[in-house]
Amino acid sequence: METIDFIIFLVYFIVLISIGLLGVLKAKSSEKYMVAGRNLGLFMLFGCLTAVFLGGSSTIGSSQLGYEIGFSGFWFVFALGIGITIFGLLFLERIMDLKVITISELLYKLFGNKVRIIGAFVTAMYTLMISVTQVIAIGAVISQIFNWNLMMSILIGGSIVFIYTILGGMWTLSITDVIQFSIMTIGMFLIMLPMSLNSVGGFSSLLEQVPNSHLSFTNIGFGEIMKYFITYTLGVMVGQDIWQRFFTGKTKLISKTSGVLVGIYSGLYSIAMVIIGMCAYVLFPHIKNTQNVFSHIAFETLPPGLLGIVFAALIAAIMSTASGTLLASATIVSNDILKPYFFKSINDKQYLRLTRITTLFLAVVAIVISIWVKEVLVAIDIAYAILTGGMFMPVILGLYMKNITSRAAFLAIIASVLVVLIGIVLAGPQSTITIVVALLTNAIILIGVTYFDKKHKKTIL
Repeated sequence: METIDFIIFLVYFIVLISIGLLGVLKAKSSEKYMVAGRNLGLFMLFGCLTAVFLGGSSTIGSSQLGYEIGFSGFWFVFALGIGITIFGLLFLERIMDLKVITISELLYKLFGNKVRIIGAFVTAMYTLMISVTQVIAIGAVISQIFNWNLMMSILIGGSIVFIYTILGGMWTLSITDVIQFSIMTIGMFLIMLPMSLNSVGGFSSLLEQVPNSHLSFTNIGFGEIMKYFITYTLGVMVGQDIWQRFFTGKTKLISKTSGVLVGIYSGLYSIAMVIIGMCAYVLFPHIKNTQNVFSHIAFETLPPGLLGIVFAALIAAIMSTASGTLLASATIVSNDILKPYFFKSINDKQYLRLTRITTLFLAVVAIVISIWVKEVLVAIDIAYAILTGGMFMPVILGLYMKNITSRAAFLAIIASVLVVLIGIVLAGPQSTITIVVALLTNAIILIGVTYFDKKHKKTIL
């Protein structure tokens, strides 16, 4: 990288930190810190929603899949975007009417205290693990740019993104995410994609040079495609980071429209990343660590200046997701565990301080886990497996089946999470069977235990 590329990075980081410092002055209430005062318009909310789910795993992971399997890698990101769209159209209005901030708070209204606590732990694990995937991705990019070892890169990159998150909360993230969304769109669609295609002689030339298997959208098999939809579409529909962004919309119509736009954008972004990965396959068919595919083709094909913009776009995609998921995890812990059970009498100013401290603590935990895991796609599979298996059924069935008992929901979450953890150990984190068994276990226990509870109650009466 040339001097101009480093200047672009320096200016970008200074802007982000400055917005974080300004956020300390603006985010003076817990509502502004957690949901930005519920006052975002269509463009800002669309940008924020897109930025929070299109992160390092979507960018680095999709280009890696494009390199390895071609167009079949499209389904990964697309499944996430479709989940956000379905949630916005079918479930958002019903949930917003309940005036909740977190998934665990919804579970409390549906099933009571015990389910709220276990739900808080499960959703906090998910959001923290998603944040971990982004810190790993930040470390991977920084290590490529500066030729540092991965541990050093994770420590420095993770610290930068978490500083402005801790300072300004959702108020800061709403502004930084729109900036990051704009940079990401320009860098990926207007620079990286056309430059990659140009380097292989154009799109038609690319299609002639890749293996035939890379040209099929179903090459990975319908089983693997179904895995993406079961794991990611269902999972993102009960993702605290996604819910929290939806709740910042000024009106329900704005929130719903933003969800539809996210689905469209996710399809376009997924195709772009996969094509970039396929171009890398043509140019560099022997890359050993395919997690570095995006960085490799960027270094080899982009001139100074443009290289800095593209890497800033990549960092923007990663940072927006890392910050959003960290704040979501901190919101769950402070709102659903610490405040209701340990700090019941604190005022809003004290609650805001508690949430900032919680965010700081979880940031440290995320960095430590990132150093240990080191693999983006493995971490995201673990996160979504836990979330989808444990939380989808209680949330969705709880909204539409009013007679489900608290004991049924509690046992269903515990049992399904155990199924997921055992499945990860026995079959690996990418097993579709694990998720299916967990979902079935969850549904059977919810319905079965509720039936016996109702029957037992009638017998006593």
